[in-house]
Amino acid sequence: MDFIVLGMAAFFAGFVDAVVGGGGLIQVPALFSAMPNVAPATLLGTNKLAGIWGTTAAAVNYVKAVRLRWSMVLPAAAMAFLFAFAGAFAVTHIPPTYLRKSLPFILLAVAVYTFRKKDFGSTHAPLYHGDKERTMAMLVGGGIGFYDGFFGPGTGSFLMFLFVRLFGYDFLSASAVAKVLNVATNAAALLWFGYSNNVIWQVGFAMAVCGVLGSLTGSRLAIKHGSGFVRKMFLLVVAALILKTSYDAFLK
Repeated sequence: MDFIVLGMAAFFAGFVDAVVGGGGLIQVPALFSAMPNVAPATLLGTNKLAGIWGTTAAAVNYVKAVRLRWSMVLPAAAMAFLFAFAGAFAVTHIPPTYLRKSLPFILLAVAVYTFRKKDFGSTHAPLYHGDKERTMAMLVGGGIGFYDGFFGPGTGSFLMFLFVRLFGYDFLSASAVAKVLNVATNAAALLWFGYSNNVIWQVGFAMAVCGVLGSLTGSRLAIKHGSGFVRKMFLLVVAALILKTSYDAFLK
């Protein structure tokens, strides 16, 4: 029964994550509920193994449908990988206490801004080109990459918001870039968890199959319905993240 629940959780996590990120909201609690006696680090490592395949499948789907500037995306992904690994290392020495308490307020500001700007992310009008865009993307990739390795909740949503707000992308294009960078951050974290023997490989791979199916479904719907659909999903997921991170920071 637990495997059926984990499989369903992985499918819905893959679906949500493919559109706007935030699949961990579904998948991580499911793992902790189904395997309460397993060390948290091992459950988080298993979550990364299950999630990276779905994220990769979604990224491939987006790449086929959305034109990306690879001269910008690849350096940003490389920075995201390096800094995510650094963040995973740092969290073993510095607990993310203050970040945990400030995160709900940061997410609330993101939600309010997106809700009030009705045309936010509706048109694709890149503000920068060439070296400037590449440099800014590397800074964003490095910063959010470190955050993902160090703490993690809402990584995909933060990436999307920044590429819409700072770069002038629409939500669909921002989602495509976010997926590629998220693959890099997940790979770095999985490398660390795998090296430290904190992955249940059989469970992770079984969940990955369901996650890929969910990711393919979610990314196809996002591509079909465009930025308006992605924007609505973004607001729903950010609202859920605000509730979850507030509970974790102040009530748990």
